[in-house]
Amino acid sequence: MSQRRVYYLLTAVSGFLWTFAFTLLLVFHVRVAELSPVQLVLVGTVMEITCFLGEVPTGVLADARSRTLSVQLGLLLIGLSLLLQGGLPVFGGILAAQVVWGIGYTFTSGAIEAWIADEVGEDQLTHVFLRGERLELGAMILGSVAAGAVGVVDLRLPMLLAGAGYIVLAFVLVALMREPHFTPAAADRRLTFGLMRTTLAAGLRQARERPLVRSFLLVSLLVGLSGEAFDRLWTAHLLPSLPDVLPAAVWFAGLAIVGQLIGLAANYAGERAGLTGNDHPGRLLAVLTLVQVAGAAVFALAGTLWVAVGALWARNAAGALSGPLQSAWLNRGIESSSRATVLSVNSQFDAIGQVVGGPPLGALAGRTSIPVSLLVSAGLLAPAAWIFARLERRADAALSAP
Repeated sequence: MSQRRVYYLLTAVSGFLWTFAFTLLLVFHVRVAELSPVQLVLVGTVMEITCFLGEVPTGVLADARSRTLSVQLGLLLIGLSLLLQGGLPVFGGILAAQVVWGIGYTFTSGAIEAWIADEVGEDQLTHVFLRGERLELGAMILGSVAAGAVGVVDLRLPMLLAGAGYIVLAFVLVALMREPHFTPAAADRRLTFGLMRTTLAAGLRQARERPLVRSFLLVSLLVGLSGEAFDRLWTAHLLPSLPDVLPAAVWFAGLAIVGQLIGLAANYAGERAGLTGNDHPGRLLAVLTLVQVAGAAVFALAGTLWVAVGALWARNAAGALSGPLQSAWLNRGIESSSRATVLSVNSQFDAIGQVVGGPPLGALAGRTSIPVSLLVSAGLLAPAAWIFARLERRADAALSAP
């Protein structure tokens, strides 16, 4: 099987398992574990601290030793974390599961994108990432259906079954994933601290010297500052507005399915219309960022259920189109030898933002209200639109220079 197809298999199956596990996760946190708004944000903060501490070491290991091994270990740990969380639904157990999940996530973060970028070539990245996103969204629809069906029986079951599925996927990828176009820094398989320092230094040098990388680091910081509170509190904000005619599991699964269909349509329409063909899509990313900001703000302020839900769908659809474009653009701008390290540093800035922004916004929700916290989080993302627009202007100036 070609590595491109293995990548599509990985994105589709992991998309299904991710949605199967996480569609009802916050409902589980509120209804089963009975976490408060502050505890909801603290759960995310513990996870992000773990990601912050683990991102660079795991990225360096992926560049120095093996990106495929890094992905497989990460999926195994994610599976174990879900089994722990579903099996021990109390605040302490959930915090422990976040640590395991965070370590697992950092093994996959950057390693997947770096692996496939080497295997398919940079000129194919935008198409591969967009198609992978469509396959992932399609699989996520099935995952939401499965979560709704199983979650009605017990809100813990989706996590337990998805955890087992991640472990199986990890072992399947041991047989299928290859990296023939990757030359590890530890070519002789002796991984030393000196070699790790050299790989890390090369990645940090790119982060310092390349304006594109520096700009993406700042965007990731803003996304983290904005995203943690929204991701943890939107469910608690929406729950009181849902009619009692259906169980909460069915409501949230249904909302997720429609949102994923909208995201899938936006992804497909954007590529068909040629909007995604630009190697420097700064203006498009700026517009998509503003859509996310407006969607989050309307969601926070909406006085009716369906206005809020429509705003949420618009925000998430813009993110579904923006994500692959950002990944392709950043991957084209960094060297292969330290690609996973640079991508991990980028993810680390997101984690810093979430750790710094999450607790204050959670406390703000407790002192004032959840809508106030959501509105502030939307405003924190707005400067990212200006950064993307500035990158586009720099690219245009470089092309027009003699």
